[in-house]
Amino acid sequence: MTLQSAPASPQPARARTDSGAPDAPRRRLRFPSAFTVLFVVTVAVWALTFVIPAGRYDSKDGSPVPGTYHSVELTTGFWERLKDLFLAPVNGLYGVTDAGTGLTAPGGTGSFAGAAGVFLFILAVGAFITVTMRTGALTTGVARLAQRLHHRRTLLLVVLLTVFSLGGTTYGMAEETLGFYGLMIPLMLSLGYDRMVAATVVMVGAGVGTLASTVNPFATGVASDSAGIGTGDGIVLRLVMWACLTALAAAYVVRYARRVTEDPSRSLTPLTEDDLRIKAEGGEAAKLTSRQRTVLYLFATTFLFMIFAVVPWSDLHVTFLPTLGWYFPELAALFIVAAVAVGLVGGLGEKGTVNAVTAGAGDFIGAALIVMLARGVTVIMNNASVTDTILDVLQSAVADTSSGVFAVLMFAVNLPLAFFVPSSSGHAALAMPILAPLADFAGVSRALVVTAYQSASGWVNLVTPTSAVVMGGLALAKIRYDRYLRFMAPLMGALLVAVAGFLALGAAVR
Repeated sequence: MTLQSAPASPQPARARTDSGAPDAPRRRLRFPSAFTVLFVVTVAVWALTFVIPAGRYDSKDGSPVPGTYHSVELTTGFWERLKDLFLAPVNGLYGVTDAGTGLTAPGGTGSFAGAAGVFLFILAVGAFITVTMRTGALTTGVARLAQRLHHRRTLLLVVLLTVFSLGGTTYGMAEETLGFYGLMIPLMLSLGYDRMVAATVVMVGAGVGTLASTVNPFATGVASDSAGIGTGDGIVLRLVMWACLTALAAAYVVRYARRVTEDPSRSLTPLTEDDLRIKAEGGEAAKLTSRQRTVLYLFATTFLFMIFAVVPWSDLHVTFLPTLGWYFPELAALFIVAAVAVGLVGGLGEKGTVNAVTAGAGDFIGAALIVMLARGVTVIMNNASVTDTILDVLQSAVADTSSGVFAVLMFAVNLPLAFFVPSSSGHAALAMPILAPLADFAGVSRALVVTAYQSASGWVNLVTPTSAVVMGGLALAKIRYDRYLRFMAPLMGALLVAVAGFLALGAAVR
């Protein structure tokens, strides 16, 4: 969902100079949005295609064959390539690659190269999540869970952080977390904790879950599609990562929470008079209605079935479960049907359900458009035959590394990309077409490159100031960014070491 802007607040009077004229307002420098970054990248990549030599690998079963890179001569002139730049977003959505020429254009004949399937899937997930949120089932469910565990503080922290982590690993819970700060802050204050505990239970929980995404459609799904593999490929390693990293994050937050209760002077966000008032006011959570309980069952069942449908059970030697092999078309249909079912069961009615579905699709259109724009960059590179040239350079750089070092290098390469493109889906669509084939040269699975990318994206997005989720959450929790960084620094270091270890392990057990 998109972050809504706050209501306008009264503007302070401007300082006046000696002449009585008001000073000019200071302009705040802001980092450009992912759309602006991708626009600049698109134009820059297009310009570089006139400098980078054209070349191709021979391919076998969709993978480049090592040692077969060779130069090619382009048949397209300047005006055709200018047209590619103009049509890049369209090609990114529904371009078709001609089997004879290898060029991608809309309305052609050949293999589909656009991201239309991913585009529709993102809108369907957005509709499903928004419909569920509008029933009030998720918010009330978390509140009831907190009330039941109110007298078991440590267990409550672990359970709540795990719940938010589940949201992150399954559907990339991000902007949705902003609605929970109003619930978590009074709850944690009433338990004797501070605002840092309240904020990090939500932010770190969802963030670590996204870092260790298992079937997150915006990270794992888009990256797997761009890498040419199934979403379920590599899920075993990601499940182990999710369990271990969630436990690590929970232990870190619990350690800080205990330290604060034992010695309040060690708090990074000392209690204010307002906090003491909120702490004294603590109220009762509303009861879950039968409709809301059913909605929660449907919500959980939908994601569980998605996991079942995308996992290649036969590759895992699980013979008693059928491998459905579902992909984006089937999954999009699943979430559309589930959204309608949740709306009707949740009591939204026909009109309310339709409004929620359209509003949810609208909230997620930004993520879908970013995937489209990033895929357009890939089309420009492929039409100019420079993708394989870049791949050949990168392959030479990692040729003599072990599989474990290669996996860690893939993580490191994605860190700066994650900062400049904080959208996980945009990052995936931009980087995976180039990075994923490197796995073929290194003798590791492409799923490991996907895991390395999403780990880097999730790690950076835990603290990056370019993220509306981080800065918006801190604003709602009234926590200074520098104090949040002080809290996060040791955890970021521990996560960095843990992720590197898991990636090396994943490469070793291939």
